[in-house]
Formats: sequence, structure tokens, C-alpha cells
Amino acid sequence: MSKYRIETNCVQAGYQPQNGEPRVLPIAQSTTYQYDSIEHVGKLFDLTAEGHMYTRISNPTVAAVEAKIAALEGGVGALCTSSGQAANLIALLNIVKCGDHVVSGAAIYGGTTNLFSVTLKRFGIDVSFVASDADEAEIEAAMRPNTKAVFGETLANPALRVFDIERFAAVAHRHGVPLIVDNTFPTPILCRPFEFGADIVTHSTTKYMDGHAVQVGGVIVDSGKFDFTNGNFPEFTEPDESYHGVVYTRDFGSAAYITKARVQLMRDLGSTPSPQNAFYLNLGLETLHLRMARHSENALAVAQFLEADARVASVSYPGLASSPDHALAKKYFPAGASGVVSFCLKGGREAAVRFMDHLKLAKIVVHVADARTSVLHPASTTHRQLTDEQLAAAGVDAGLIRMSVGIENVEDILEDIRSALAAV
Repeated sequence: MSKYRIETNCVQAGYQPQNGEPRVLPIAQSTTYQYDSIEHVGKLFDLTAEGHMYTRISNPTVAAVEAKIAALEGGVGALCTSSGQAANLIALLNIVKCGDHVVSGAAIYGGTTNLFSVTLKRFGIDVSFVASDADEAEIEAAMRPNTKAVFGETLANPALRVFDIERFAAVAHRHGVPLIVDNTFPTPILCRPFEFGADIVTHSTTKYMDGHAVQVGGVIVDSGKFDFTNGNFPEFTEPDESYHGVVYTRDFGSAAYITKARVQLMRDLGSTPSPQNAFYLNLGLETLHLRMARHSENALAVAQFLEADARVASVSYPGLASSPDHALAKKYFPAGASGVVSFCLKGGREAAVRFMDHLKLAKIVVHVADARTSVLHPASTTHRQLTDEQLAAAGVDAGLIRMSVGIENVEDILEDIRSALAAV
């Protein structure tokens, strides 16, 4: 499918029906599969034959969606997971272990901050955080001899800081470690991190990829470009005794990383997406290119409106010419800066609460990035567990409002905002 452009791949990639087969991706709602011989099953478990052995590891419906997302990101393969958090966890555990170290951008989703600073710490994995606008010297200073990965969010949730992929990739590669980038907010429609040096991409597919708030899921995409034979990752170049001595780099070449993630981590952790959820996700992906254009167009109009209103203290949206990240946004997101706008009202937390309570069209939900306009107060919800210092590092003010601008008529969205501001 690589011969087609990304819009066509949204619709056509992944599932290719043959003569007389269903035109729409079928739901293979089965945990198990039937085989003609024990010999064939043995080959599946030895990883010497293609096919599905058990839905915890792979499934025809899920596999079709994985192939579509890999095509959209330009990777050699993908692994769908039960959530975005599971995707980030598996993406890291595939290459780090107890005693290892990770460098991460500080402006990331609050749940990911908790995963890194609490749960991974209990695993014996240390994570250092650096500012998203850190220069190369600052990133270098955070690297250690036991650093095994660098991580960042293309567009931070909810601070909306733009991650300089090329800068972080340059440092990571000098140290012989991969750069993992969470590309949830831009999606591959607005940014393809592999083209700027990223090695592995993750997504919470719950967000724009789904686009309708009907499934929770995640995905890991492998560029196939990182050299895991560089001496820093013996688990890829030495035999895996749990698979009769398979050597991932030798036996799977450029797909070594994503194969190991599937047959080792997914096998053991079981963070499996359901075929039904994969079916819903595929429906969302078919219109992703249309929705991302409208989300970005509407969000820019909302950001410009808010910036011009005297009752608004600050607006964060990298599509604004006044944004400190505008140049990076033009570089990484030339077709639009996605659909989320963060802003603070004069009057702080109390004003934010009054404003949100008076919205009619936009609803208060613990979600972001679907077709309907929604709002949330991160400091009270998604980032509630963070300390004041962590909130500041993540760019989350106590009065910050995160508005996920939907694909409704933008004039209706603006009228809703005007009415709520008048009440404040």
C-alpha cells in the first residue's frame, strides 16, 4: 500500500478482500484458530511460520488495523494494545530493564508522568525529565551510561508544547539508543515522526485515531531503522530461550523490535485489544484525514478568538503566530496543529470552573480528541496526582482549561464560548 498517498491508505490499507470476501473488515471474534496438523502449530510457536496462534498475541481483525497504522506512519510493523498507557509501557519494557535509565521530555501527559516516575521506578527503571525546549547540551547532561531510550510527546497533552524531534533524536543516536515519540495528538496525518529521526512511535488510539470515543486502545509502530545490533541491546542479538533460541535481529531483520514486543511482551503481559475494538478503530481511521483537517481549522479559529478576548489571560496553541513553538509547529505540523487548545482565564481556577459550568455545546468529559467539542480542567482531573512542581514542569497551570475542539460548525463553537465568557 506504500504506493498510495496517506489519505488513500486511511481508507484502503490493512485489509484487502479477495474475490467474494466481505468488502468491510470482518470481526474475527474468536480466541482460537483451527489447524490441519500439530506440526503447523509447532511452527507457529517456534515463530517459523506465519499465522495466528492465539488472540492474546495476534488476531486477523487486529492485524489488519496494525497493518493500516504501520502504513500511515511509514513503519515496518505495528502492535495494537489495550490502551495508550499499555503501548508506552510495552514500548519501553521491550528495551529497558531493572537498572536501566530513560530520558523523557517533561511536557507529557500526566498519566505517562505517573507511569514513568512511580511505576517504572518500582521496576527499578529510572527516568530523568528535561524541558521540551532543552538544548542539546541539556539533553546530553541528562544522558547516562545506562540510558537505553529517549521519550517525548510530539504535541504535549495538555501543555501543547512542541517536541523538537530532530534535536532529541540527534542526542539519542549519538548515544546509540532509540527515540520513542508519542504521536497521539498530531496523528500521522499532521506529523510522521520517522521522517524526522524518531525510531518508534506510540499512540493512544482512544483519541483522534478512533475519533468517536467508542474504544480504548493504543499502538506501537516500529520504523525498522534503529540498529539494535550496536551492542547496547543484547536481548535482541542473543538467543531467546523462551522461543528455542530465536535471535530477533538475525531472524526478523528490520522487524526485530516489533516482533519481540509482540511475542515476548504481549505474550507475557496480555495487554490485548479486542477484535471488536479494532473494528471500531478501523472505522475511525477511514475518516482520520478528513477529521484532522477540520479539527485543526476549528481549533485555530477558537485559539485566535480567545487570544483576542480581554478576559483570557493566556492561550496555548502552536498554530498561533504568537506561540513560542510556532516555528516548530510549522516545521513538524505544516498541515495544521491538531484540535486541542489550552487557555487560562483571568481569575484563575474559580473563573475556569464558572466558565466550564456555563458551556452548553461543549461538554465536560474526561476525554479529549473526538468529534464532539469537550473541555476539562486537568489540574483537578487527569493531572490531579501530580505535585505542584510536576504540574509546572508539564506546563499545567492550576487554572488551565483544555478544550478539545470538535468538528461541529465553528460558529456554533464560538457562540458557546462567548456565552460562557459572558457568564464569567
